[in-house]
Amino acid sequence: MTHASPITPTIPLDTDGVFHGFLKLPYSRDDSAWGAVMIPITVIKNGTGPTALLTGGNHGDEYEGPVSLFKLAASLAATEISGRIIILPAMNYPAFKNASRTSPIDKGNLNRTFPGRPNGTVTEKIADYVLRYLVPEADLVLDMHSGGKTLDFVPFAAVHVLPDKKQEAACVAAMQAFGAPYSMMMLELDSVGMFDTVVEEAGKTFVTTELGGGGSTSAERVAIADRGVRNLLIHAGIVSGEIEQPEQTVMLDMPDGTCFVASENTGLFEPCVDLGETVKAGDIIARIYDTERTGVPATVYTAPRGGILACRHFPGLIKTGDCLAVIADVVPA
Repeated sequence: MTHASPITPTIPLDTDGVFHGFLKLPYSRDDSAWGAVMIPITVIKNGTGPTALLTGGNHGDEYEGPVSLFKLAASLAATEISGRIIILPAMNYPAFKNASRTSPIDKGNLNRTFPGRPNGTVTEKIADYVLRYLVPEADLVLDMHSGGKTLDFVPFAAVHVLPDKKQEAACVAAMQAFGAPYSMMMLELDSVGMFDTVVEEAGKTFVTTELGGGGSTSAERVAIADRGVRNLLIHAGIVSGEIEQPEQTVMLDMPDGTCFVASENTGLFEPCVDLGETVKAGDIIARIYDTERTGVPATVYTAPRGGILACRHFPGLIKTGDCLAVIADVVPA
């Protein structure tokens, strides 16, 4: 027997107009016996048409998506659209408020928790509600990510290789419409529990992003997010207008696990290649220094393959097992 979700929206989800409110999740705790987690949500609807579900803050320390989506929620009028837009700018709200990747309540990583449980932890309840009550309403889902505090990426929109090639083609077309400086056919090392996976399994058109990182953002990266969201809504037929493409879009591919370079040392991280730079197999991409003593030669890391540096470790210190770099193939135009 499947339980009903304890989460209730404080606004209508299928009424014409602009509505700002919350997904109210009861959460009894020491400082509030009958308290609740109040997750901000905006629903904008005008007549019939497609529905877009726009999410940010799946991880709480990634800001390009939340900045763009909070801005969109405050500025878009119902008369500007045909259809419906559901905006969750900070989907894992406890993590977002805590500026952490995972929830401070239960340490849940929302993007590894789907499909969730209606009678589980706070994070599991959020996952369950989004999947069972919002995703079925959507024709198009955009989940906006960046590298958070620990990674930094070249700004790209991404989709995955899917068994249903018609669905994959729809995702690719949406990714290209987003118009990020880079577009990635993305490989996940472990896709179990990801929002991406369950949305794709539901047959939806799905696009994700990695728009930077470092636990902050920049004017350039927010502008990429703003333009991309609008482009995607135009592509879906929800907003009218012309799609604005960047001067150049580079198509990237992550064909296999050799794209990922993991650290086998703990110490001080020296990047030797900057994001977006081209490397050849064998080029030095980083050095790691033993911080326990001086006079010890650095451990040198080289590129296992040619391509461009699409992602790198961000903090100055690194641990064994951390992702050090991702090298992606450039797909010829």
